[in-house]
Amino acid sequence: MGLETATYISQLTATNPTASDPVSQGDDHLRLVKSVLQSQFTTLGAAAVTTTAAELNLLDGKTTLAPEGTAVLSTGESGGNKFLREDGDGTSSWQTTGDTTYTAGDGLDLTGTAFSTDLLSNGGLEIQSTELSVAQGISQYDVAQFAAGVVDDDFLRISSTSVEGRSAAEVLSDISALPLAGGTMTGTIACADEAVTRPFFLDIAETVNAIGATGGGTQDIDITAGNVVSATVDTSANTFTFSNPSATGRSCSFALILTNGGSQTVNWPGSVDWAAATAPTLTSSGVDVIVFTTVDAGTIWYGFASGLAMG
Repeated sequence: MGLETATYISQLTATNPTASDPVSQGDDHLRLVKSVLQSQFTTLGAAAVTTTAAELNLLDGKTTLAPEGTAVLSTGESGGNKFLREDGDGTSSWQTTGDTTYTAGDGLDLTGTAFSTDLLSNGGLEIQSTELSVAQGISQYDVAQFAAGVVDDDFLRISSTSVEGRSAAEVLSDISALPLAGGTMTGTIACADEAVTRPFFLDIAETVNAIGATGGGTQDIDITAGNVVSATVDTSANTFTFSNPSATGRSCSFALILTNGGSQTVNWPGSVDWAAATAPTLTSSGVDVIVFTTVDAGTIWYGFASGLAMG
């Protein structure tokens, strides 16, 4: 007899019915198969099952929550409003809204069900309850109000919490800038060896590098300290050196007003080229004016007496 008793598919015998079973038992086998299917799938009802074999295979061996793209089995979690969070390590977990802090980047936070922002301290935007508020004060996050009319070619100036139009002349005045036409300088202009083309000078003054008594030994004349140099030779022999001339291709000159140069021995740099290869005879008690100029950054200095025994 090849007719078994079964409730689930796993209890069915694959070799039944046998070849020797009577044909009269065929109806019993059919009723058994129907009974097993209805006992095995109790919740299908009248709905058709359209899940593919590949989709069903995703559940194969899965007993815990899994990453996105795979089936997630119930963990038995119940009660309250919760959401499922992928934890980034291949697992997932149920979270309540009150236990979650979300940071969206610079300035925006979601804590529980409320949004907040750290831009308020900079005069930015703040979300409070269901309203959006703008803090007072001017900052990169604010929209300032216009306090005065603005016309073509105006510049904008932020004053307190407002913006007003300013003409070019007003802007120059605001920042104490020198206008293109006219104006009075109140400080130093440092050209940093850059060219000033086609100037017209009036009432020119030059800085005096007042060395005073040389005291003997070596005395350096630094061109950057002034193009007019005054010095007095006093107690012993003195050797002059020149430093920091202009770069090659630019002329550089200075005048030396030397007192009592002939009272002691005065040695000049070997780079000085004198007329007739002879240095001037200096005044023992009096003032001599000697001019030096170079066009090759001091490789050669041309020296000549502009005035001897001036006083």
